[in-house]
Amino acid sequence: MHIHILGICGTFMGGLAALAREAGHRVTGCDAGVYPPMSEQLRALDIELIEGWDADQMALRPDVFVVGNVVSRARLPDGSPKFPLMEAILEAGARYTSGPQWLAEHVLHGRHVLAVAGTHGKTTTTAMLAWILQHAQRAPGFLVGGVPLDFGVSARLGAVDGPGRPLFVIEADEYDTAFFDKRSKFVHYRPRTAVLNNLEFDHADIFDDLAAIERQFHHLLRTVPASGRVIANGLEESIARVLHQGLYSELRTFGAASSDYVADGEPHDFAVLRHGREVARVRWGLAGVHNQLNALAAIAAAEHVGVSPALAAEALADFQGVRRRLEVRARVPRADGVVTVYDDFAHHPTAMRSTIDGLRRRLDAQGRAHERILAIFEPRSNTMKLGTMKAQLPWALEGAALAFCHAGGLGWDAAAALAPLGARARVAPDLDTLLAQVMAEVRGGDHLLCMSNGAFGGIHERLAAALRAAAPAAAPAQ
Repeated sequence: MHIHILGICGTFMGGLAALAREAGHRVTGCDAGVYPPMSEQLRALDIELIEGWDADQMALRPDVFVVGNVVSRARLPDGSPKFPLMEAILEAGARYTSGPQWLAEHVLHGRHVLAVAGTHGKTTTTAMLAWILQHAQRAPGFLVGGVPLDFGVSARLGAVDGPGRPLFVIEADEYDTAFFDKRSKFVHYRPRTAVLNNLEFDHADIFDDLAAIERQFHHLLRTVPASGRVIANGLEESIARVLHQGLYSELRTFGAASSDYVADGEPHDFAVLRHGREVARVRWGLAGVHNQLNALAAIAAAEHVGVSPALAAEALADFQGVRRRLEVRARVPRADGVVTVYDDFAHHPTAMRSTIDGLRRRLDAQGRAHERILAIFEPRSNTMKLGTMKAQLPWALEGAALAFCHAGGLGWDAAAALAPLGARARVAPDLDTLLAQVMAEVRGGDHLLCMSNGAFGGIHERLAAALRAAAPAAAPAQ
């Protein structure tokens, strides 16, 4: 089968492309605005990429067009279609489908699907669970909304035969499927193991309120068979409301003191208690309470398919994490100490706060409490661009010594939103100004935490280059 993917460079669609290629299909695709890590993965797979949405791509004559949710029926100011290829597909009556639908029909059918849903932590928890199952020699397939460092790719088919149902671990996104299918992506996956990590308001561009998202999560629960298992965060009132709407499967909870799975200890070294009895101990390199909860969820999900908590904890000891999750991009020595530059995908206020807290806890545990965290961020997601959560930004950033906001293109006043931080906040209309602001404040021992769900204009490389240029006599950077 030849599939042509519209929006191929998104994390989900790029993973789907990798799976289709591995399954023996011919894969081509188009997109605009390509950046790592997905662009690197697609090039490595030798998948033909076409820049833009021109209708002349109809000449490829694929068996089916797979349409990503970046595509719409929108019009440009001059009245012409923003996606002329999609208009041509509709006019020709050509076959088209959504990415989640194609995945469900051609990859997930007949497998034991383990789906990880939630506002935060989906990518990391999905990667953890896939790694645990790999360590247990279960040869799982997976599709992760990022690139797990342990695998080096965002998607893999895994074993398709053998005893029992083959396993497939998938990041289950609540965002809508396509312009012609407004259900959440995850309703297509039909999991037998469903993880509900957490649930907050997000995606203000498509959901009116938190209750609307809770309804979609309950749609997911309706697809889990009675022999399946729902694994839910016991700390979340929103998830409790979802469960209250109706539960048709076995339930296991984690996180709260009364939950089935509880952590006892610091996030980097803790016992896993099941019904009050220690069943495993996790000692690993990840930081933050959020990752501790992610680990509990992954351990509980793996146990549903026969992997013991002790074996799961053994796997997590070697878990390296995911690209763009507190990923170190540069360490630059200076006369007054090393400056570390990080890249992190955090873009929701809660995720930003959790990331800062996790890094702070890691530094404190290492006896480096005196070292500062400088938070450098751009409100880039659709929700943040709308200003829906601007009031939460001071709370999200309070753990940082200084906060630098790239405010270019926003329709709201970032300086006013950050005013509660006082002199600790800086706002820049462009990246050049942002870079100058950071360089005026940075000192040895600082941790420059860059947070965005996009490429952020290559700010990580620009910061590293500026730091090296400002300290030419220092030892070579790592």
